[in-house]
Amino acid sequence: MLDLLYASCSPMLWVITVLELVFTALLFSRYFKTKNLIYLLSGLICVGLTYDALILALGSFMVEGPLLMGLSRMRYILHGGLIPLIFLICAYALDFKGLWMKAAWVFTGVLMVLGIADGIVRTIGVETVAGICRYASVSAPVWADIVNGALTFGTVIPMMVAGIFVWIRQKTPFLFLSAFLMFLFSGLGAACLELMFYISMYGELLMALFLYLYALKKDKMA
Repeated sequence: MLDLLYASCSPMLWVITVLELVFTALLFSRYFKTKNLIYLLSGLICVGLTYDALILALGSFMVEGPLLMGLSRMRYILHGGLIPLIFLICAYALDFKGLWMKAAWVFTGVLMVLGIADGIVRTIGVETVAGICRYASVSAPVWADIVNGALTFGTVIPMMVAGIFVWIRQKTPFLFLSAFLMFLFSGLGAACLELMFYISMYGELLMALFLYLYALKKDKMA
C-alpha cells in the first residue's frame, strides 16, 4: 500500500490540482451569475486549496531554491488568509442575521490577519518525499503555532458541527461531508507522517467537491 502511495504521489497531485481548479472555476462562474456570496466564499477557499496542490505538484520537477521557496511561502500565507472564511460559510449556512453576522465577519477578519501573519513569520525548510521537493514548516513563534492550530482544527470541527445542524434543518449532508472528509483524511495522513501532506490532499479535494455541491443546494433554497 505504501509503495502505491509513493508511486502515485506525483501524477495524482496534478490530477487533484486540475480537479480543484475546475471546482474553483465553477464556483466563481456561479457567483458572477447569481452574486450569491456562498459561491464567492467557497470559491476563495478553493483558490487556496488549488494553489496548495499546484505548488506541491510543481515540486515534482522543481528543485530547492528561492523561486520554490517563495511560491511555497505563499502557500502558507494563502492558507492562513483564506481558511478562516470557513466561519463565514458556516454563518451563511446557518442563516445568521444582524449582530451575529457582523460578529462573524469581524471574527473572520481578525483570524485572516493573524493567519497571514503566521504564514509570513513561519520558518520553512526543504524536504523531498516521494520525488516531491517541498518546503515544510520547521518552526514558528508560540503565538503563530497557536493560530495555526486554531485554523487547522478550529475551523473544520465547527464546520462539522454546523454541518450537522444544516443536515437536520436543510436536509443536505454536503456541508458536513466537506468538513468530515477533510478531517478524516488529515487523520489518515497522520498515520503516515512522511506522506501526510499527500494523503490530506484527497481530503482537500473532497472538501472542494462538497463545498460546491452545498453552494448549489443553498442557492436553490434562497
